[in-house]
Amino acid sequence: MEFFRIKKDIPFMRHALIFNAISIITFVLAVFFLFHRGLHLSIEFTGGTVMEVTYSQPADVDGVRHTVEGLGYTDNQVQSFGTARDVMIRLPTRKGISSSEQSTKVLNALKEKNPDVKLQRVEFVGPQVGDELTHDGLMALAFVVIGIMIYLAFRFEWKYAVAAIVANLHDVIIIMGFFAFFQWEFSLTVLAAVLAVLGYSVNESVVVFDRVRETFRDRRCNRMTTPEILNHGITGTISRTIITHGSTQVMVLSMFFFGGPALHYFAVALTIGILFGIYSSVFVAAAIAMWLGVKREDLIKPIKEKDETDGAVV
Repeated sequence: MEFFRIKKDIPFMRHALIFNAISIITFVLAVFFLFHRGLHLSIEFTGGTVMEVTYSQPADVDGVRHTVEGLGYTDNQVQSFGTARDVMIRLPTRKGISSSEQSTKVLNALKEKNPDVKLQRVEFVGPQVGDELTHDGLMALAFVVIGIMIYLAFRFEWKYAVAAIVANLHDVIIIMGFFAFFQWEFSLTVLAAVLAVLGYSVNESVVVFDRVRETFRDRRCNRMTTPEILNHGITGTISRTIITHGSTQVMVLSMFFFGGPALHYFAVALTIGILFGIYSSVFVAAAIAMWLGVKREDLIKPIKEKDETDGAVV
């Protein structure tokens, strides 16, 4: 489905060098901040105290969150689980304060707001559990990247596959670089967003390269140069890109504005990923494919001339 069709090809490749220079600078800065500042890992990775409380009526999660923040726990996680009356609270570890002291202090503050609150469970999550989650999260990310590389290697000619892989890894590093620079909390939900962006970016690259491959195979485009074919293929996907990314971004923005703190950084990661996914598919993946020397012969095997002696009766 197309809302509109652009008749004249947009010269994307004419500005590929400038945009890729910007992309390289952004990528290097992202890597620098990842090593210099590091990620601000959530309690799920670093360990802490987990409390489960229940109310006689549906709980005011925002009110609970403000109460906990009022005690100085700005890096807390407060969310509903089970029923609307049950609330889970995660608190970071603090030197000199035990898990029981933390839970008692928080429970007393909650009882001042609502005497009906009851403590169901208190549990201390040690750093070894956080290390295990970190390891499992990195392994999940690695397996997704490897799986995508294998898929692209079979799906396209190697020059396309290399270009798409570089573009997808570019998106992931940029997202993590933003979180390192602004010291936003990196949680399991953000990791899930990063994995989702990987799949999303792959889909965009596949669509663009599919259209480019169709253009290469079109006999009417025989006289077009490689940059012109790339421009034609990318221009032909713009309507689809606007529809797909626009509708997805509307959903993500609804989570950003109405999903509360629990979905805030999840939506932020997806927003960054969607924007850079479009950018990388056009200016990074397509440009790298062009510089690797992709050509019509990579997709269309030359027809071998039939030997005159073939089929001759001896």
